[in-house]
Amino acid sequence: MISVNDFRTGLTIEVDGDIWRVIEFQHVKPGKGAAFVRSKLRNLRTGAIQEKTFRAGEKVNKAQIDNRKMQYLYANGDQHVFMDTETYEQIELSSAQIEYELKFLKENMEVFIMMYQGETIGVELPNTVELKVVETEPGIKGDTASGGSKPATLETGLVVQVPFFVNEGDTLIINTSDGTYVSRA
Repeated sequence: MISVNDFRTGLTIEVDGDIWRVIEFQHVKPGKGAAFVRSKLRNLRTGAIQEKTFRAGEKVNKAQIDNRKMQYLYANGDQHVFMDTETYEQIELSSAQIEYELKFLKENMEVFIMMYQGETIGVELPNTVELKVVETEPGIKGDTASGGSKPATLETGLVVQVPFFVNEGDTLIINTSDGTYVSRA
């Protein structure tokens, strides 16, 4: 058990039979009435985000998530195959389970698979990934880095807004938490 006063970003908890990750939290001490903790939680099974308020000092169960380093091998129809880099054991996840993460996954990429009591919860991506631009409008001489943006389609099918100087064939660094352009690699 853990007190809600000890919440921190990234903490995994068990509430109402589901596993949640704390995305944001705020301790509130109103002038009148009892203190409480306002939080934003992501359901690790469904990906749904919910805001929940707890009384200060309330106890919740801490969920022990095991992260196993695995390599993304290939897609087999609607199933995606991952291999444990130490034991060579393979697991399959459906496209529905990793819908968001598919935008960033390339073959042979190493990721962490989140496990909870033997159940595969999902994929934890690195903070940034390098992806190649496969389609974008050509840059025009005179465009500057601060002069606006244009859409670019990356090798995984993800479309991001990039500066005008980015061309087809460039490798970009993409933030996986919000799918935005960071820089050229």
